[in-house]
Amino acid sequence: MADYYLWIKSFHIIAVLFWMAALFYLPRLFVYHGECAVGSKQWLLFCVMERRLACFIMTPSMIAAWLLGLLLASLPGLIDFTALWPYGKLAAIIALTWMHALLEQWRREFAAGRMPHSPRFFRLLNEVPPLLAVAVVILVIVRPL
Repeated sequence: MADYYLWIKSFHIIAVLFWMAALFYLPRLFVYHGECAVGSKQWLLFCVMERRLACFIMTPSMIAAWLLGLLLASLPGLIDFTALWPYGKLAAIIALTWMHALLEQWRREFAAGRMPHSPRFFRLLNEVPPLLAVAVVILVIVRPL
């Protein structure tokens, strides 16, 4: 498995990048979607854009990031589980996964013709994934705990 470490790590980083891009973009789409009239052509266009982003990029990349991350974590000697940073990283990843699930729920509500929250709510929510991503990067690179 050590022979494939760099390949696994590379594909893990790629999957995380795609997942983060989608988590950054979907709430922004919700902001614009919430400013449209329900059932309008714009409303329906946003439904299509959001579904494609969620189904073809966000969810597959989240699954790949989780599977490849677990595979990396299973490699002997790679992570010091007596330190606190891996658990902080795991907490941030679980928070991102929870947000992913919420975004998917709200996407389905928009698709059903309901506005789950105000555009202002989604503007504020749009700040959460970048903050969590910063936490993950610092915990993995700096390992302050």
